[in-house]
Amino acid sequence: MKRVIPLIILLAALAAAGFYLYPRLTHKAAPRTAIVLSGNIEAHESLVGFKVPGRIVDLPIQEGQQIEEGALLARLEDSDSLQRVRIDEASVGVRESNLALTLAGTREQEIRALQQNVVDAQADLEQKKIDFERAKNLFAKDEVSAQDRDLAATALKRSQAAYQSAQERHNEAMEGSRKEDIAIARANLKQARASLGLSRIDLSYTVLRAPTSGVVTVRLAELGEVMSPGSPVVTVADLDHVWLRAYIAETDLGGIRFGQAATVTTDTYPGKQYHGRISFIASSAEFTPKSVQTYKERVTLVYRIKIDIDNTNHELKPGMPADAHIDLSPGSQSGPAVPAATPNQ
Repeated sequence: MKRVIPLIILLAALAAAGFYLYPRLTHKAAPRTAIVLSGNIEAHESLVGFKVPGRIVDLPIQEGQQIEEGALLARLEDSDSLQRVRIDEASVGVRESNLALTLAGTREQEIRALQQNVVDAQADLEQKKIDFERAKNLFAKDEVSAQDRDLAATALKRSQAAYQSAQERHNEAMEGSRKEDIAIARANLKQARASLGLSRIDLSYTVLRAPTSGVVTVRLAELGEVMSPGSPVVTVADLDHVWLRAYIAETDLGGIRFGQAATVTTDTYPGKQYHGRISFIASSAEFTPKSVQTYKERVTLVYRIKIDIDNTNHELKPGMPADAHIDLSPGSQSGPAVPAATPNQ
């Protein structure tokens, strides 16, 4: 009897263990119906600054202000730039006048004066010819010296040269300016206009305007501050189009698709849901960001995703933590399947 009791106890324990373990070993886990991801809200942010140095004289915007594309953000002192524009405008005027003068050629009064010089030189030449013939004949009769004949010949040659010179000056005036002079005048005018355009561009750089519509999230400069080129003045964020940056495990990657709907919630607005869609899935894996503190999670390979969110009321701000709920039930997924990704270690 003493041997039977332990056997009965052993059989009872085995039966209890079988009763406890059988349903657990044979039970199939129910398929997951949703994936919950945590991340942070992000937005397109532009650091806007001047391209030229200067002192800020106008800064009409404040942090949190809604602005439209092209709105005035800041203005630099522009007296130096304005003076350069005026100098270049005057230079253009000079070059234009010089080109007009070159194209116009010689004035009519000058042409008539040169023509009169030709007539005068021709009359003098005729007189010198007569004087030379008289001196030559008298020398043949031995009535004048050879010196007198030579002086008459020299006077004739000078008169001929003077007549030819007067005629060439008249012809040059009639032809107008040379093609080379006109080309140089036009090139000088083109150069002056280019310099003026550059000065006006530099002047426009003293005015800073919004590159896009958005909200001024940070004002990084103050009135009267001297700015260097490239130094940011304000940060403009597009809060109409924000997204959630999150990371998904490799085992869950096959359950999501491009364009798949997601519901985003935040601790800031409990109970309020924001509708979004998956717009990006990384093609390569990466280690969990170092912001995750535990070693086990930091060494896990994950894939970065983006979920675009409707934010018409600008309630979601960059840096805000949020959770995304992705429905995995049949019929909830849309878009093409995620392509196979290669881990990037």
